[in-house]
Amino acid sequence: MHQPAVQRRCLRKLSTPPRGVKHTVIPSLTAGTGAIAPGICRGRIGPLDNVGARRRHTTALYHALYDAFMLCIRVAGRRKSVLQTASMPAPPRPFQTIAIIGNTRDLRVAETLQVLAAHLHSRGRRVLIDAATSIDYRDVAVERMPEADLCPTADLLVAVGGDGSMLHAARLAAPCAIPVLGINRGRLGFLADIGPAELGPCVDEILAGRYVSDQRAMLQATLISPGAPDRQCSGLNDVVLQKWQTGRILDFETYIDGRYVNTHGGDGLVIATATGSTAYALSCGGPILYPGLDAVVLAPICPHTLSDRPIVVRRTSVIEVRLLDRPDSNGQVTCDGVSLGALSQGDRLIVQPAAANVTLLHPADHDYYRTLRSKLRWGRGDRTAPYQTSD
Repeated sequence: MHQPAVQRRCLRKLSTPPRGVKHTVIPSLTAGTGAIAPGICRGRIGPLDNVGARRRHTTALYHALYDAFMLCIRVAGRRKSVLQTASMPAPPRPFQTIAIIGNTRDLRVAETLQVLAAHLHSRGRRVLIDAATSIDYRDVAVERMPEADLCPTADLLVAVGGDGSMLHAARLAAPCAIPVLGINRGRLGFLADIGPAELGPCVDEILAGRYVSDQRAMLQATLISPGAPDRQCSGLNDVVLQKWQTGRILDFETYIDGRYVNTHGGDGLVIATATGSTAYALSCGGPILYPGLDAVVLAPICPHTLSDRPIVVRRTSVIEVRLLDRPDSNGQVTCDGVSLGALSQGDRLIVQPAAANVTLLHPADHDYYRTLRSKLRWGRGDRTAPYQTSD
């Protein structure tokens, strides 16, 4: 059988002993070829008094083993490349089936939905829409289905509107583990960061796989009332307890991981994720948390005591709120603005991490701090760029 040149060179090196060294057949190295290798017998190499010969032999053996090792690497590399070329199919195009939602009562949103559907269809994508909408998509082929069936069928959910539409989309997408992309047609737009002017180019970049994937934590609120079934809701921004149908302040207690924290008097409490720290909690004096922080903010609403300040705890904490027995004390619990129900005396509100998070997609050049500067109007005036010193 023909032997590669490197293998023949290895055998020649193993077969040529240094001067003064005996010959010994080594079956483990020759593999039945009958090649003669330098004398290695019972752990001894040649005459014990021939130090130079032993060193030459050791050097030759190292070279031979190195050549054999490199040969194995080259052969394995060629086989791997051939196998990859032959068996690996071309990667599929991302996001083949895309669902689009939005508040169609807003004419600007309805117009953007039509433009978006036509653009996606021109890129060969399957477009899903809510069957309850009455928008005329003209010649664009769209598939109508109930809103509850959109995310189990789609690879991507696109929400057109403001942050309210994004919060609704997050609740739909999180259980199905599909990402959410936002097209901003609202007033502020912390979450939906693609404007209608750059809709086409930005969507094409997303479809091409060039985007920033952003994991956002969500909260789950459970309202426990004696003698009634538990009510649950999940939210991306916050869970809010606020006074309801009364002009009096609320008195309530907070517990974190089973430990008593404080007794509060005021208009309520905001329990916000890092994402929601720039929403209602911000107006209560809460801090801005970077979205990647694994933390939750508890911000009292209009507290009666000025020392009742916001507190930041880890996201895995289990937070419990109990309403104290006071006359005319009624509270309401909302999750991202959606009413969960009334919190009455004897009820308990439990807030903990949701079972599933949501993934938001941003353009490749997304910069969170640039978003803060833009939305919060930081640096307006003569300080619009980093300060530069003159040489």
